[in-house]
Amino acid sequence: MVRRYLDVTHDSNTPKLQLLRAVDAESDHVRGAWSDDAVFLVAYQDFLCPYCRRLRPVIRRLREGLGDRLVYIFRHFPNEHANPGANLAARASEAAALQGRFFEMHDAIFDRDLPIGRTELLQLASAIGLDLSRFERALDSEAVQARVERDVEYGRENGVTATPTLFVDGLRYDGAWDYHSMLEAFERPVAARVHRSARVFASLPTSGGLILLLSALLAIFCANTPLAPLYERAMSAHLGIGPVGRLLSLTTREWLSEGLFTLFFLIVGLEIRREMTVGALTSRRAALLPLVAAMGGVVIPALVYLALNRGAAARGWPIPTATDVAFSLALLALLGDRIPSSLRVFVAALAVADDVLSMLTLALFFPGAFTPVYALAVSAGLLALFALNRARVYARWPYVLAAVAMWLSLHALGVDAALAGVVVALAVPARPPPAPGPLLAQAANALAALDQAEIEGRQRNRDPARLETKPVWEWAARNLSAAAERLLSPAERMERAVGPWSTYVVLPLFAFSATGVSFAIHLSSPERLHILAGTVLGLVAGKPIGILVASGVAVVTGLATPLEGVTFRQFVGAACLCGVGDTLALLMADRAFSPDEAAIAKLGVLTGSILAGLVGTAVLAERRASPTRA
Repeated sequence: MVRRYLDVTHDSNTPKLQLLRAVDAESDHVRGAWSDDAVFLVAYQDFLCPYCRRLRPVIRRLREGLGDRLVYIFRHFPNEHANPGANLAARASEAAALQGRFFEMHDAIFDRDLPIGRTELLQLASAIGLDLSRFERALDSEAVQARVERDVEYGRENGVTATPTLFVDGLRYDGAWDYHSMLEAFERPVAARVHRSARVFASLPTSGGLILLLSALLAIFCANTPLAPLYERAMSAHLGIGPVGRLLSLTTREWLSEGLFTLFFLIVGLEIRREMTVGALTSRRAALLPLVAAMGGVVIPALVYLALNRGAAARGWPIPTATDVAFSLALLALLGDRIPSSLRVFVAALAVADDVLSMLTLALFFPGAFTPVYALAVSAGLLALFALNRARVYARWPYVLAAVAMWLSLHALGVDAALAGVVVALAVPARPPPAPGPLLAQAANALAALDQAEIEGRQRNRDPARLETKPVWEWAARNLSAAAERLLSPAERMERAVGPWSTYVVLPLFAFSATGVSFAIHLSSPERLHILAGTVLGLVAGKPIGILVASGVAVVTGLATPLEGVTFRQFVGAACLCGVGDTLALLMADRAFSPDEAAIAKLGVLTGSILAGLVGTAVLAERRASPTRA
């Protein structure tokens, strides 16, 4: 099961949402009084950066409004390439700090018009009463340079790439830089607190897996307590248009597995598309290792299951073949820097290939009541999506309409309608990444026009609020929106809009509907015991064996390149973690069996997943030999 994997490599240039280096009153430059209700603003800035200089009046106004409640922490991040002399200015402030005058020099540099060189800095040092001989010696000292470089190193650890970069109460602030927007963030209204908490939780690598796990546990609780009758009635209730049994009359469980699950498959399709264009699946040899491993991770578990099951029970062979990478990556994240980034990328890429195979399995082996006449409607939908792609239509609503039509057609045809999400994702037109220069010019032009209009209004004693009624305001808003929108491709915008809903709403609801397995099941017959055993062994043993054997064959024959910096033990541990069963495995259980047999298969998925997770974590947690090629 796929998520967005932009941060699986833990690149130091990737922005970190939370401040990694806590504020230290002894070593940081702090302005304001520490108190229980204080708001901490950590600002990575460059004294010569024009944007930092434009932000300074806003910070000054915030300090005036909030008083000592605002604790302002300055950290250096000079950009010598963009702003020659920035490093010298940073050293000058540190030289002043040695005489207890950091913020006096800080204010003097920001208040002085550019350009600012050594002569100007000496004049400022004299103006604030520094000992100039001491100041000049410190200005060129290695200790002062090391102090500046320490802040820069901290910034890079946090993914800071530009100035100003702000952190409010330890959380990266990516909101607007105007006074009222920042004041709202600092005053912490209820909505802002909820939003902040949600961002912090969503930034955790384990958040998606945790929500999924809690949903599954809640469903198990409901199914094994006096709440069981209420739970089953809720999941079996018919919702829809028309009488029971008609096209749009489905149970709650069916709406979740075939309706809302379309959003999950949309994200799957977008992930597959991105990995094939700019991700781990772009190079043929790099893509072959996770692809071959995924095929082995499907074939061997299926064979293990079929070795124990014959007749009607054999229909459940696909159940132990699907991987839940949300839990796998969450467990890898918990192990921290013990896990090489290349191994995380491999698991993520394997999950993409695994999802492709799972969707093909659903479409080919678990169709509903097949109605060929609706194949014409599906074909028409595919042609419409192809036409939208060829016409380079980037608006969302045509694809929403096409998705609804495709869903209805697939559902009527008898194929799992949730696959409409994948079809739509693959149809969204690609767009080459933009050159930043023209977009910067467009945004700067719009903001400069607004700035000039505001200056002229003040010169004529006009109310600044009236600027919103002027044509220049609407013109600037359109240009800024166009520039911001162009930074993301249509697929990326769609993924950002749908991704959180898929992770924190769709998948948990589906897990809640699918994992409500009653432990009061009868295992008296050998057939049921074999279903349970085949599912558990397929996940715990078949999955890792299939991945290891297929990967070994691919590397030995030269079809694929081995992973760099990964020990054999680490690779085995990751293969074991891939035995954590997917929500798709639960869906396949419902498709393959009647409710009683499906409950046994789901119990097998849950049991096998727990065992696979424990084994994989135990293997990875123990440090052994130095890394080699795996």
